[in-house]
Amino acid sequence: MSVDLSLAGTAYARGRGQAAAGQGVQVRAATAGRVESARAEGLFDEAALAYLAAQRAFHAQEDPDGMAELLGIAEGFDLPEPDLFAHLHLGTLRDLKGGAALVDGCSAWAVAKGPDGPLVVKNRDYSGLHLGIQTLARHAGPDVASGGMLCLGSLGSPGAYSSGINAAGLALADTQVAVATHGVGWLRYFLMTRLLARCATVAEAVTFIRTSRHAGGGTLVLADPSGATAAVELGAGAVTVASGAQVWRTNHLTGALAAETLAPKDDAIAGNSRDRFAYLARVLPGADWARAKARALMATHEASAPGAAPICQHGAADTAQTISSAVYSCNLRQMDFCEGNPCTGAWRTVSLSA
Repeated sequence: MSVDLSLAGTAYARGRGQAAAGQGVQVRAATAGRVESARAEGLFDEAALAYLAAQRAFHAQEDPDGMAELLGIAEGFDLPEPDLFAHLHLGTLRDLKGGAALVDGCSAWAVAKGPDGPLVVKNRDYSGLHLGIQTLARHAGPDVASGGMLCLGSLGSPGAYSSGINAAGLALADTQVAVATHGVGWLRYFLMTRLLARCATVAEAVTFIRTSRHAGGGTLVLADPSGATAAVELGAGAVTVASGAQVWRTNHLTGALAAETLAPKDDAIAGNSRDRFAYLARVLPGADWARAKARALMATHEASAPGAAPICQHGAADTAQTISSAVYSCNLRQMDFCEGNPCTGAWRTVSLSA
């Protein structure tokens, strides 16, 4: 079962507070254990270590709160902090070696209006190792200028490791994309938490993104109570921003950045990304998206209807699969949450206010 946490205080204190949930053995397997396996494979060569050092210097300068949270997590679970930092960069490091099968996938979309107001919706496709260590964490502290955050993430990782909403009603979710080019800049997993902590609107978040350097790879989907939306593609050299009544992203880049996407490495997540994207492009426009209808869409399989795509993805053991689904209501500052595949129908509603 997922872990509900209420974390208050400095970023370091909130990071350390994760350890109160226990699950240390599984947290180690899902983080430092993956790093140890990658180290044995030879991933951490001289070039990789140099890149990690440059990334560490960047985040120490630009995101001291994020680094403090990571240190608190490491000390709470008695794990090497450098391993946790490296774990967050595993996808990036594999991209720099030509890519690998996606473990972190996801389908995400947002609508500007509907019976329940603006929504941000995401299926979290990730390693089954994170089943049981997913967190629904409320954050409050001196660095959270937005007034509070409700984040879906995992024990052993920073706050908004997958998606979240803040007290201003700004909601966001990400998707992973393997790309050919990376640089020194904001890693998405740190960026998401900082956007929710600092920004009240989509416009503020987009300004922050446009005026920052990025490591590259992945997308963000955002909405706020005004009905503003954005789909942001994060390139190392440029970012693109789209808005509209509906926006959506899966696991490839589009438009000006499309050529950056690495070809699938024999994995289902990257292999069906374009089918999922095309399906969302067909079904999202022209409909009134209430929360119940959004939940039903995220349970879609290829066999659900003619031309349907595997929005809800199934896997085994520690392979990539849909480990949760979230529907964020910007107006209500709450989320509908289903742990595991959303086709199970095991949804519950969680509010930012306890």
